[in-house]
Amino acid sequence: MLTSFQLDAVNHTPFLFFTGKGGVGKTSTASATAIALADEGKRVLIVSTDPASNLQDVLETDLTNQPKQVPGLPTLFACNLDPEEAAASYREKVIGPYRGKLPDAVVSNMEEQLSGACTVEIAAFDEFTDLLADPAIVDQFDHIVFDTAPTGHTLRLLQLPAAWTGFLEDSTHGASCLGPLSGLGDKMDLYSSTVNVLSDKEKTTLVLVARPDSSSLTEADRASKELQDIGIINQMLIVNGLMGMHQWDDRIASAFYNRQQEALRSMPISLKEIQTYSLPYVAYSLIGTNSLRQLFSQVEVNSNAETVIDDESIEIPGLKEVIDDFSKNNSRVIFTMGKGGVGKTTVASAIAVGLVERGHKVHLTTTDPAAHLTHMFQEEPGKIDLRISRIDPKEAVESYKKSVLSKAAESLDEEGRAYLEEDLNSPCTEEIAIFRSFAEIVGNADEEIVVIDTAPTGHTLLLLDTTESYTKEVSRSKGEVEEHVKNLLPRLRNPNETSVVIVTLPEATPVYEAKRLQEDLHRAEIHPKWWVINQSLSVTNTTDPVLRGRSVSEREWIQKVHNDYANKTALIPWMSEEKIGYKKLMDFSK
Repeated sequence: MLTSFQLDAVNHTPFLFFTGKGGVGKTSTASATAIALADEGKRVLIVSTDPASNLQDVLETDLTNQPKQVPGLPTLFACNLDPEEAAASYREKVIGPYRGKLPDAVVSNMEEQLSGACTVEIAAFDEFTDLLADPAIVDQFDHIVFDTAPTGHTLRLLQLPAAWTGFLEDSTHGASCLGPLSGLGDKMDLYSSTVNVLSDKEKTTLVLVARPDSSSLTEADRASKELQDIGIINQMLIVNGLMGMHQWDDRIASAFYNRQQEALRSMPISLKEIQTYSLPYVAYSLIGTNSLRQLFSQVEVNSNAETVIDDESIEIPGLKEVIDDFSKNNSRVIFTMGKGGVGKTTVASAIAVGLVERGHKVHLTTTDPAAHLTHMFQEEPGKIDLRISRIDPKEAVESYKKSVLSKAAESLDEEGRAYLEEDLNSPCTEEIAIFRSFAEIVGNADEEIVVIDTAPTGHTLLLLDTTESYTKEVSRSKGEVEEHVKNLLPRLRNPNETSVVIVTLPEATPVYEAKRLQEDLHRAEIHPKWWVINQSLSVTNTTDPVLRGRSVSEREWIQKVHNDYANKTALIPWMSEEKIGYKKLMDFSK
């Protein structure tokens, strides 16, 4: 039994950083904490550095990058530091001096190199470092609460002396995210002092937020280790959305509860060593100060008022229609894409099985390190027309890194090599390393339909497509660019051959993150055909008050996807059992 979260767990340090994967409730948890501190009479500033920030929605007030008092709370202030805006400004500062002086193709390449996640992280860090270094702001508050903390990768980069020497501008050795640090200028001492503040347990508490599901807890464990490695050891874990008392005769509610408990029993051992608290799964929307205050109360909220019986039918097809569409139009390459934990692997497996049942020869593969296709099909090896494989990202990355480092070894000093090794730990490296692996698989799509669980982002594809970086990134470990690699991006851009399925959940953060993913793909001229909204309670027959309340709140996000973002939309209900095995996966297409 986990201890319920109480304010005295965090109120002893001035700086509180909330981190966790998308959709776990970082913003609501951070906001509830800030409100509770303000209710105690503390002066509090809450700052969001999330590119898809919904802090203004949660607090029900418009925000800018300047602290603003939250209505009704005289000692609580809030602001949004927009990392995307900061990244755009950062890119222009780096690239501006070269416009008109270098060929357009080179400038375009530089812009794409500075368009990835690493640049956004660095720009966000730059923004909140400026805030922490401003005594006119810091001295006003007893606590500053940050919604979204920097990753360990970003912080390690900022600690490496080689990052400040112009190394990036001159390097041709294969750094995977060339450029994000090239505009840092003379801020080394300022960044160093900020990293020191983060590592000081008397000043900073890191709050890892997770849901009681295996994917979320695994991500929290990874983040915890990554940050511990650089000295941020004052950590705690909040398991958010833990179901307590429920309607025991409700099949959906009992299955929901049992799944959560199993995830907690099997959580990583190292994560169990961290002080862990829980927050309840609630029916009501965590919007506005009154709702957020209730989150920390020990009173079970029976939401009869919230559990509005909504008889409006949701006229959105299921996964069967998605599979029928791909079968009818003879799609040759199908990608399922989305953030971790939304169910990409299950959707990809169900699509593959459905296509086999419709008479197609299918190759199902994945590049997701957390996806276990052998587990998905453990009850049946599969059928003769279904081939299953896995591209091992770890093996691909290790081989790629070894090749790059061996070529760079002779010309780099110890600091330069340390920087290059850390740079090769970035998310971009994994995508580039596996690029050629699935390019080869896609090259066989003439003989079989290829279903790929997880694909490169539009940023990676554009990075590989730009004139300067394409041959360097793809051929550095091999002296030539294979034909299937050359043909891959044109094939992915051809809607007659390739279809992209974006998988999301009917919640704010997963929807906003999926929207950003779609925009990223649009830049690479790839246009997703379907959005699949997974695990929806709104199309179950649950009568449990809490789950029913949540099902009603899902409607806003389902309609937003259906009306505003998606070309075509499909909906999959929350299921009481995990669909394992070929026969059970067939249920999706019935």
